[in-house]
Amino acid sequence: MRAALMTRYAMPVEITDVPDPACPRDGAVVAVRACGVCRSDHHAWKGADPDVVLPHVMGHEFAGEVIEVGPECRAFRAGDRVTAPFVLGCGTCPDCRGGEPTICNHQEVIGFTGWGAFAERLAIPRADFNLVRLPDGMDFAVAAGMGCRVTTSFRAVVDRARIQPGEWLAVHGCGGVGLSAILIGAALGARILAVDVTPETLAIARDLGANATLDASATDDVGGAVREITEGGAHVSLDALGITETFHNSLKSLRKMGRHVQIGMPLGRHATPDLPLLELVYSRQITLHGTRGIGAHRFAALFDMITAGRLDPARLVTRRIGLSDLNSALVAMDSYGGAGVTVVDDMAA
Repeated sequence: MRAALMTRYAMPVEITDVPDPACPRDGAVVAVRACGVCRSDHHAWKGADPDVVLPHVMGHEFAGEVIEVGPECRAFRAGDRVTAPFVLGCGTCPDCRGGEPTICNHQEVIGFTGWGAFAERLAIPRADFNLVRLPDGMDFAVAAGMGCRVTTSFRAVVDRARIQPGEWLAVHGCGGVGLSAILIGAALGARILAVDVTPETLAIARDLGANATLDASATDDVGGAVREITEGGAHVSLDALGITETFHNSLKSLRKMGRHVQIGMPLGRHATPDLPLLELVYSRQITLHGTRGIGAHRFAALFDMITAGRLDPARLVTRRIGLSDLNSALVAMDSYGGAGVTVVDDMAA
């Protein structure tokens, strides 16, 4: 099969032929029709993710069609249109059985612990537990564009923060995952403040439902500016970038008893930031939540919002490319510029 093979970090991937994946006895092989290009892929490409072992095929935001199932797969058959969460649970441990597969001790992570979806085919183990049927008529590129960004944001805003109508939601960093959070928060009736440094991105954020925007480069006190705009601080604040500055800005943006959710993946020095424990956590009694991915069973609630017309993830997809253009998309992520979601939707190009 054709795939984007990474043999060296931070160097161009090679578009080449690699062996087809074997079908797990309890799994399925999916013909990949589209795969989103995510900042997490950029982390892997840079060599920042310890799970990645070279040679490697990245890509975790996929959508496609089942072409083969193993003898122990009961719920799917060839021709089914599917996706899956990027964190694949074992399906049998207490965490998985309790509805929390993203913290499964035996998890596999598509495109990180194993080969991913920047390829013509992808094998999914434990398909009955991990695969998700797409709604009729949902475009493969839109489903892939949702990928980990919309699903992760859905869990962050709905399940972790438990946002309520009328509450202020501050989103720090309006890349794909930040814009997804804005789209979801607006659909749930929250008031949204988008924080970024790129005018184009802030314009998209407003178009997706942000009530107000803040250029973080225009002030030395982002937290204070957010508290002023929101008349006391955000009820919920998200760090959607994963760097120390946005983490601190998010905490300082909260009103008393506010909830911070860490969506962006902190790496290197950003993984151990200073925490103003007395000033913010203790005195202001804020709550810190982590979030990472979503379980397959929660896709149904997200799809219900889409089917009901409350949420349109197609608005997030701003660029569609062929597999041979993946290198340019990865290089573009060296900066934190750009807006929207890029999707590879032609594995032959």
